[in-house]
Amino acid sequence: MKKRIFFKYILGAFSLFMGKDLLAQKTGNTQISLTIKPYKNTWVYIGNYFGKFTNLTDSVYLNEQSTGVLKKSEKYPEGIYFAISPKKALLFEFLMDGTQHFQIVADTTNLKNVTITGSKENEYYSTYTKYIAQHSQNIHQLELSLSSAKTNADSTKIRQEISQKMNAFNQYRLDFVKQHPNSLLATYFQAMQRPIAPKIVGKDSTAPFYYVQEHYWDNVDLSDDRLLRTPFFEPKMDEYFKYYVSPEPDSVIKSVNHILLYSREGKEIHQYLLGKFTDKYINPEIMGQDKVFLYLFDNYYSKGDTTWLNDKQKKFIFERAYSLMANQIGEPAPSLDLKDSTGTVQPLNTVNGKYTLVIFWDPDCSHCKVIVPKIDSIYNAKWKSLGMKVYAVNTAEDNVKGWNQYVENHHLGDWINVTQSTAEREADAASNRANYRQLYDVYQTPTIYLLDKDKRIIAKKLTVDQIDGLLTTKEKVKK
Repeated sequence: MKKRIFFKYILGAFSLFMGKDLLAQKTGNTQISLTIKPYKNTWVYIGNYFGKFTNLTDSVYLNEQSTGVLKKSEKYPEGIYFAISPKKALLFEFLMDGTQHFQIVADTTNLKNVTITGSKENEYYSTYTKYIAQHSQNIHQLELSLSSAKTNADSTKIRQEISQKMNAFNQYRLDFVKQHPNSLLATYFQAMQRPIAPKIVGKDSTAPFYYVQEHYWDNVDLSDDRLLRTPFFEPKMDEYFKYYVSPEPDSVIKSVNHILLYSREGKEIHQYLLGKFTDKYINPEIMGQDKVFLYLFDNYYSKGDTTWLNDKQKKFIFERAYSLMANQIGEPAPSLDLKDSTGTVQPLNTVNGKYTLVIFWDPDCSHCKVIVPKIDSIYNAKWKSLGMKVYAVNTAEDNVKGWNQYVENHHLGDWINVTQSTAEREADAASNRANYRQLYDVYQTPTIYLLDKDKRIIAKKLTVDQIDGLLTTKEKVKK
């Protein structure tokens, strides 16, 4: 497989923003005393969660008494942080609250009993983590006992106990939110909540699904930057798009737009989410979802809303968008007027077929040497009888001899075989005309498109087997 240079990157493209985790510092000062035994005369580190990343935020030198003080003239962004050993092992978590004047005492021989004083938020958090640790162990034991249950009645009873304890977790959080509604931990508990689907009433079996979908983000302030510095916000966002958003591009766009609009007041979270969605849909796993990226480009990048990106990053975003605009599913395929081996122009638009398979390939590409014969085999055995034509574009402009030899040796004369010379490509560039690589987003070979009789794009960048399955489905539907 031959690839042109392609930055597989986007959340990396936002690294200037993410790496500088202190962009959101608030005015004030920080003074946190840490005592972590038995470490002496050594450095320990402070880290924090940031979306799907973890960052090393700072370091503290522990003296002969295992004590050090983290002092800064500005405050850290609030969130869930953690202490890290000299060997970079995570020791324990704590909340970076709004005051940031507190003391931590810990012993690595008993990290379940870390003591934090001077911070009400951390008192809440410590109580919660101890509660979770105790009851999680009970649930684990119950889950282990399921395998040894002798009767269905025993299994049912154990599952009911597990369910009751899970409900107790949820109730703990709900009660805490009522008692301490303005605390950081209450904000996190609300963000952690998943709507409980109601029971099915009547014949509408979809009602529970749509209820959860509609209420998934209830009581979650998507503009709160503090959500980023947690280990649960990213998984919750991923779960939402995996289970509660249809993969059809317009449905994804609707959900992405909703989230970005609501996050707009939060500087960090809005930028992070825009980067996350860009990364996900700029080169999506599901065909056609690059339409989501183009929506982001049209509504954010092209309007200059992304001033935090440097010139190189902006250039990549814009070039990637331009390479996708002309080849969207359901739209007319870009016209191609390329020449065959005799120098005769063979316009794509004049190919008369019920389907047209457009393949961009290189005779020296190892993957092409596997795929091209496979396509020819299934074309002759099946696709040709469906009224398909093959429009094959040689991308190795410097190896025309090898291309002609391959076509002859593999008996591809029934295909429409075309190429573009270096001079023709350079003429396109000089005239500021897009060439086939730009029009069809050809950054690797082989790249395959399937067109209908009107030369509209049915599918792109699928495997041969996927194309065959798609054609089989379409033909069955017509019957």
